[in-house]
Amino acid sequence: MSEIESLQKDVPSFDPPEEFVAGSAVSGRAAYDELCQRAAADPEGFWAWQAERLHWFRKWDKVLKWTPPFAQWFVGGQTNVAYNCLDRHLTTSRKDKAAIIWEGEPGDQRVYTYAMLHLEVCRFANGLKKLGIGRGDRVGLYMPMVPEAAIAMLACARIGATHSVVFGGFSADALRERMNDAKAKAIITADGGYRKGKPFPLKAQVDASLEGSTTVESVIVLRRTNEAVDMVAGRDHDWDDLVAGVSDYCPAEPLDSEHPLFILYTSGSTGKPKGVLHTTGGYLTQASMTCRWVFDLKDTDTYWCTADVGWVTGHSYVVFGPLAVGATTVMYEGVPNYPDAGRFWDIVDRHRVTIFYTAPTAIRAFMKWGDEWPAKHKLDSLRLLGTVGEPINPEAWLWYHRMIGHERCPIVDTWWQTETGGIMISPLPGAVATKPGSATLPLPGIDAAVVDRDGNEVGADEGGLLVIRKPWPGMLRTLWGDDERYRSTYWSDIENTYFAGDGARRDADGYFWIMGRVDDVVNVSGHRLGTAEVESALVSHPAVVEAAVIGRPDDLTGQALVAFVTLGPGFESGPEFGQELCAHVTKEIGAIAKPAEIRFTDALPKTRSGKIMRRLLREIATSRTVKGDTTTLEDQAALDSLAKQYDDG
Repeated sequence: MSEIESLQKDVPSFDPPEEFVAGSAVSGRAAYDELCQRAAADPEGFWAWQAERLHWFRKWDKVLKWTPPFAQWFVGGQTNVAYNCLDRHLTTSRKDKAAIIWEGEPGDQRVYTYAMLHLEVCRFANGLKKLGIGRGDRVGLYMPMVPEAAIAMLACARIGATHSVVFGGFSADALRERMNDAKAKAIITADGGYRKGKPFPLKAQVDASLEGSTTVESVIVLRRTNEAVDMVAGRDHDWDDLVAGVSDYCPAEPLDSEHPLFILYTSGSTGKPKGVLHTTGGYLTQASMTCRWVFDLKDTDTYWCTADVGWVTGHSYVVFGPLAVGATTVMYEGVPNYPDAGRFWDIVDRHRVTIFYTAPTAIRAFMKWGDEWPAKHKLDSLRLLGTVGEPINPEAWLWYHRMIGHERCPIVDTWWQTETGGIMISPLPGAVATKPGSATLPLPGIDAAVVDRDGNEVGADEGGLLVIRKPWPGMLRTLWGDDERYRSTYWSDIENTYFAGDGARRDADGYFWIMGRVDDVVNVSGHRLGTAEVESALVSHPAVVEAAVIGRPDDLTGQALVAFVTLGPGFESGPEFGQELCAHVTKEIGAIAKPAEIRFTDALPKTRSGKIMRRLLREIATSRTVKGDTTTLEDQAALDSLAKQYDDG
């Protein structure tokens, strides 16, 4: 494979604000460099230092056992995630501090202190025990974004049951496939939840998913919407009835550091979903370290990660990471534009949120809805912003910096994956200067590089494969029940090196720029172009709020670039405007990146976590039909509309 060519131009750099540096967890570039040197000189000693911040019932005998590609961390150690997230705070001033601030989409609110959350987790854990659920059992969660979702996750962790959360928007078929693969003994669900102002059903989907199931013995149903649901005698249990009369205390099980904590299914391009397995001690070590250093979490912070617990971001940065460091974490049930497009900013102001972490897709939606919505709110409590999920284009970064951060909040642009368990590349906000669109530098202890197919590092501003060359504590241990698929998916491209599909480049300062998935690289007239850079060029036009670029076969150039573009309010699409956008791309990064075709659309097909499904766009542009897996698609109408464009010519 020839290197991916980078055509992106330089962008400005933003130093950490002096007032932020002074009180930050990692203060100044010299402190960051010292941590990196310490980790490079003694990797096992560095990670042991981080693990010692957790509570261990028994300390480990060996930090790392590495038999590529299989890792065991803190071998022989015993700990418990729920104990670290709850019990150890109860002897401190955090006992009566807010652990979770929750707001439902209709406007109802609840606050759980650490003591209250501990009580609810213990009671629900005892309820699970009543059903015969314990260490080693798998438990599915199919929940709305309510506190009970976090309570259920922590209760499973407390008794050693391995949980597998499935996002509440997935179909019954998708749920069945995941639960059958995990051989789940129970499913925890609700009658429904609220989304876009209306209740949506969950229990009925669970019932449909269990047709043909051979392992699920119990279904636990939370009453959220009070919609009528069918309850199967002997199998189904009301949440409140289950915990009625149980003890208020449940001891946290001392669990081996490598005990399976959760399985999270992530869909591939084709075939059955992959069950990413994360274990206990190493995962929590990395999740808690990154919360301290990347988000600079302090006892006075109110922290809001907008992800759903159905995704890994919700696991690591809504529930486990923030609670392990004793933070106050905000949970919100609904969509960001109900009852209007200012809902998120209203929540920030009312709850005095200090740290806000969301996806570039959401930021581009905020841009599309207009500056007037954030302008109606003070947003003066914010001190740090973050992005997660996919590369953020510089234009969206600068809007976020200006409109939400009021040009005073550092932005941590974080690169990581379901498989990595925690953040891998990100600026430390008090130590590393930021560049709009760049994830900047690897965290201390993370050996990231950009290499060619032979594993050799490429030069500055040459694109290649983004890899991790040494094991890290939060890494996935395998794919559930399929060690060979784990090996072939992540470790077969370059020997003993982790590669999960992203292309990147490093600039002259060593900063990482994520160029998108390698399967999103397009070969135009012998030039290998990362589509993320072309997308950034399109979005830099003031009319464009979102763009997705793919390649389709072309007899002359090998592949041709096709751009799918969403415009902001007040702009009219059409052939002439398409030509204007092509000229804009040519001006920004060169004629080689000029799209051969531009299609305008009101919405792009996305997963329920907000990622653009470029694979489906590629199928439409190439064959006019979609044959691949669409179980993670959020809005079928967006895909149908684009397909109709092609049918209409």
